[in-house]
Order: sequence, then structure tokens, then C-alpha cells
Amino acid sequence: MQDRVVNIGILGCGPIAQAGHFESVTKARNTRLHAICDVAGDLVERFAVAHGASETYSDYDAMLADPQLDAVIIATADAFHVPAALAALAAGKHVLCEKPLGVALDEAEMLADAVADSGLKLQVGHMKRFDPGLQSAKTFIDQDMGKMLAFKGWYCDSTHRYPMTDAVQPLIIKSSASRRPDKDPKADLQQYYMLAHGCHLVDTARFLCGEIVEVTARHLQRFGAYSWFVDVGFANGALGHLDLTVAVRMDWHEGFHLYGEHGSVVAKTFNPWYFRSSEVDIFRESTGETSRVLGADGHFYRRQLESFADAILDDRQVSGANVADGVASVRAMLAIAQSAESGRTVRLADVAGAI
Repeated sequence: MQDRVVNIGILGCGPIAQAGHFESVTKARNTRLHAICDVAGDLVERFAVAHGASETYSDYDAMLADPQLDAVIIATADAFHVPAALAALAAGKHVLCEKPLGVALDEAEMLADAVADSGLKLQVGHMKRFDPGLQSAKTFIDQDMGKMLAFKGWYCDSTHRYPMTDAVQPLIIKSSASRRPDKDPKADLQQYYMLAHGCHLVDTARFLCGEIVEVTARHLQRFGAYSWFVDVGFANGALGHLDLTVAVRMDWHEGFHLYGEHGSVVAKTFNPWYFRSSEVDIFRESTGETSRVLGADGHFYRRQLESFADAILDDRQVSGANVADGVASVRAMLAIAQSAESGRTVRLADVAGAI
């Protein structure tokens, strides 16, 4: 651990905190787990001991009033993201907010305004941007690939996902005292899958290819599976196609193909809880050779947190997904939902409402 560190407080002791964030804060070179907050006192006590938190809270406002606290990780249900982030900014704390940034466009835009007014850092937890394989693709695109022709990306969750993750994740501890949203997020699976999985696919496409300006989407639901096929228009003129399917009757299936002027990229991405870097093969037309970064450090959650902390310590812009990226992701998912319902092409500039 380096001399200068950011004191982190984690809001929420649910699965995402237990599987990703607690370990990230304790392993990161530039952060310290200062506080944990949850209404479920049994979870707070358990994980404070396990991960060495200095302070524990059952009241979020009390944690935000702690003068030693520098930043919060919001690891709650999606419906709580924006209110919790607004409260943190009002208290003068930097924010790392789990994805998606929000569930409606107006609340995400309101949060963006609050970030601009505060002068504080807000980073959205699109942790795939810190996959070394995807970062190698981004470097190639920016430096060597030339003009972009087309992108095909897919994110297909598997029917075997839970047995696979159960084998590699820590045992997830639940509590009857945990606070849940008024509406069960899984009551509407079409919305839930778009928010939980579609945001990853959309952000990967934006990270690699730039702004999405319009979408034409089709949606089909059969035998308990949901599938979206989305034709995408990027601001750079490239063509795009996105496949979001939950759940395929096969292994986890995620990756992309990207075709450019001076080369191409072929990528295979793994279940995120394997903490395994994507296998990204970069073909360079000038040499006729393909290369692949090893990506030995695939702990995306720790890597994104270290980058967030560096932005705070060095007072620079976040290098991961910022609040504008979070808003753009919500806007794109909303456009996909509206296009699938209407059967028409939808420009992102024209959308409004909730996903």
C-alpha cells in the first residue's frame, strides 16, 4: 500500500459488495476500508470483522458525516443509486457508483448536473473497462487501427451461470434485515436483464467505438429466454450489431469482433467472477501478425477502484466510465427498449423516460 490512500466507505453489504468490493478495497494499493454501512446490522458486523473496517454504521447520513471518509462505493439495488449518490455529493464525498447509474434518464441527468456543480469525482462501476484485454483493444483502436468499419458485440448469460459462479465466489451471506426496493427488480425480467446485462454490452460498445446515435432493435421472448438483436449507428459512421440474450443453453458467451482499416480485433470474454482477462487477438495488416496481451491481473473491480482513487489523489478526471458515460448508457438502453417496442429506429437524442 502506498503512503497516500483514500478512505472508502461501502454502502450496502449485498452480493456485489461481498463478491467484489470488500476485497477490492482491502487489496488496492491506494485505498483503505474506513467504513461499512447497511441497515442489516448482522451483515455490517460480520464484514467489518472480516475485512477490517474501522467504523460501522446503520445510518447512511451518519457515515457521510464522518470527517475521515473521503469517498463511498454505492453497492445497493439499482433504485437506490441516484439518491445515495446525491446524498454523498451533498456531503462532499466522491462516489464510485455501481452500474447502471440509474433506472430513468431524468434522474441520471439530474445526478450529472449535481456532479458538475459539486466539483467531485463520480465514476460508474463499468468494471469491464479495466479488463486488460479490452484495454489492449482500445489502445489498438486509438493508435493503429485507422478508420472503423464495423463492430459486432454479444453478451449472452448462461443457464449454467449460477452453478459456475457458486464454485468461484465467496459464500454470499443474506440477512432478513436487508433493505429492499419497494418494487422487486426481478418482477419485470425484461427490464431487469436490460439493466443488469445490457448496460455491460452498451458500455463496451461505447468504450471501444464511441457514441451511439441511433438503434434499431428487435426483441423475442421464448421458453423463459429473452433476446435482443440491435443494429447500431455510431457517431463515427461505423456499423454495429449487439446481441443481448439471457440465457443461452450453453456456456457463458460474450465477446466482440471489430473490423478496421489497418487491422481487426477478435475477443472472447469470460464470466466476470472468474477474474480472467478477455482473450483479445489483435491482427495488424502491416505485419500480417496477431498478438494477444497476457492480462495476468484480471481483478477488474480492484483495478477500477485504484484508478478511481488515483483520480481523487491526483485531482484529475476519472479514467473509467464517468457520469456522462453513465447517462449515455441509460439513454442507449432506453432507446433499445423503445425501438424494440415500436419496431422503429430510435435516435438517442429523442428518448426520455424510464427503462
